[in-house]
Amino acid sequence: MAAVESTTPVEKKDVEMTSAPAEAKENTATATETTVDTSDEAKTKALQQVEFYFADSNLPYDRFMWTLHTSNPEHWIPISTVASFKRMRNFQPNGIPWLADVLRTSESLLEVDETGTKVRRREAVKEPKDQFERSVYAKGFGEETPGMQDELLEFFSQWGKVNAVRMRRMDGTRAFKGSAFCEYADFDSVKKFIEADPKPEWKGNELVVMSKEAYCDMKIKEKGLTGKAAELKRSATSSRKEFNAFSLEKGKDRKEKKSTEEEKPEIYLEFLGTRLKVNQENGGSVDESEVPFVKGATLKFTGCGGDVRFAEVKEPLKERFEKPPFIKYERGSDWALLGFDKTLSEEDVNFVKENVKTINNNTVTWEVLDEESEKAFQIERAQTAAQKVVSGNLASSTRGGRGGRGGRGGRGGRGGRGGRGGRGGRGGRDGGRDGGRDGGRDGAAKPADDEKTGEKRKRAVEPDGGPDTKGKGVPVIQSSKKPKTDES
Repeated sequence: MAAVESTTPVEKKDVEMTSAPAEAKENTATATETTVDTSDEAKTKALQQVEFYFADSNLPYDRFMWTLHTSNPEHWIPISTVASFKRMRNFQPNGIPWLADVLRTSESLLEVDETGTKVRRREAVKEPKDQFERSVYAKGFGEETPGMQDELLEFFSQWGKVNAVRMRRMDGTRAFKGSAFCEYADFDSVKKFIEADPKPEWKGNELVVMSKEAYCDMKIKEKGLTGKAAELKRSATSSRKEFNAFSLEKGKDRKEKKSTEEEKPEIYLEFLGTRLKVNQENGGSVDESEVPFVKGATLKFTGCGGDVRFAEVKEPLKERFEKPPFIKYERGSDWALLGFDKTLSEEDVNFVKENVKTINNNTVTWEVLDEESEKAFQIERAQTAAQKVVSGNLASSTRGGRGGRGGRGGRGGRGGRGGRGGRGGRGGRDGGRDGGRDGGRDGAAKPADDEKTGEKRKRAVEPDGGPDTKGKGVPVIQSSKKPKTDES
């Protein structure tokens, strides 16, 4: 049995649950007047629906069902509650005793108590494996029609047992995109669907079909994503974001483990006008769901010929932009991304196009980055900034605070306000050479002798990437000053 399920991150995704209870409010719904149907077909559908609610592919990802499941040590859930769910309304006229008898026929998943009023799983919940690899993509379903969710489930079931069907929807309007993801229970079903000859058709129209992995790779290639941005795109497409009982349990274990260790000062990151708490484990990170999305703050140029001098880009923009853009560029690439600290107006975009027409003696073309790629890019920037903040804090601790508030590059450090660093570093995860010359005002206090020390560069924290701490601990640069960290 399957359902269209919810996903969605750094941001709500464009899919919705089709078979599980969408919200707790559905449980208060009253039964509609329908004819009592006790046929074998009705019994099969009722059992499949309830088994879906309790399946590994749904229960730990459905907040309301998980709350019911964990409300008592024995994990019993009232059958009357399950019967009140939206997708069980057609069976309500049959009564609770009828549904209890149906659930008793479950071969291995469910069991009913002696009173016939409660139901639970027979075995503990297990975390599903290979969901991404067992999923397929299909496009060409046209406009949404009443009852389409059930029709899609029946359609995909022709090739094997289905765990979940997700109707993809537009952000904001929730309009159906005409495409869907289907998670099969096994790899054989995936192969049968993708290699079907003739290809699967929907109401006479041939569908575009491929594995979910192939779909993700196609989108990554179309958007020109590489490195961390590509990883984030793949993660966003394959993971569940709204609720995950397994992640909560792992987080609880980490929290308990952390409480036994020496308490560390909390570090916060100022990023694009938002204060983000930095997780100091594994080198530093921030919660993707907390990263702000500033729409229209990113531009992309193409045609540089495989090399970029950042001065060619930044110098002409100083006249209009108080803070120079953050540049992501990988050596040898023909394109780069520019991240600004605000939404760009039409005048801002035209200014950039008019004042930076050539780079590396090549005419470049400019474009506004699409929303999905821009979100991934801004998350990437925030994660990189968090890593640099943690790295700088640890370096400051190791040096014993030498150099005052900012370590060797702080206000009281050796080398004046800017320290012994240069304008940036030789590279890093956030875009090859950009991690170097793209330091300066983008992340840290600019050295007084910046022009003279350009060959000896250090990496700087990303735009708006200054940390501060909560509680007592190693002093670090406050949010108004971004720390520099050694490349090594």
